[in-house]
Amino acid sequence: MWHVILNKFNKHPAQEKVVRLLVERGFQVNSAGRVVSGHIEIPHTQIAAEVGVDRRVIDSTCEAILSDETLADIFRNLHTIPFLKDVAPALGLGVVVITPGDASETGILARVATAVTRHGLSIRQAVTDDPYLSEQPLLTIITDTKVPGELIEELVKLPDVKGVTVY
Repeated sequence: MWHVILNKFNKHPAQEKVVRLLVERGFQVNSAGRVVSGHIEIPHTQIAAEVGVDRRVIDSTCEAILSDETLADIFRNLHTIPFLKDVAPALGLGVVVITPGDASETGILARVATAVTRHGLSIRQAVTDDPYLSEQPLLTIITDTKVPGELIEELVKLPDVKGVTVY
């Protein structure tokens, strides 16, 4: 998906910045050319301020998205998810963040999930950063309880794991 999007905006770096923000936040572009999250409209001036571009760049990016059938389909169907990482400690949940050696390798999530379940923990949420969107993609696992030290030791030894951070 990402290469399709980038190919459309590779000659327009300001619009590419806008598109990156839309994808990272899961914002949609509705048929009226407005940026929305569900049915909540996000003012183009606020997006422009966040990205550091003029509001007209947001307008033209939305127009470009709607003028391309593939892009329009992608951006009509993006969705956000509630990411529990920052609230997990307050909820009594565990958080472990895995830094992979090479995020494009297959099976990292499976090996981490196997290790977590071997220690009797349930995974409440698993969120991976897309290696095409993030320079340093991470795998964040939210568990039903705090993460025991033995699990951390096991995770560090996994072949594709470069680092482990526990919150």
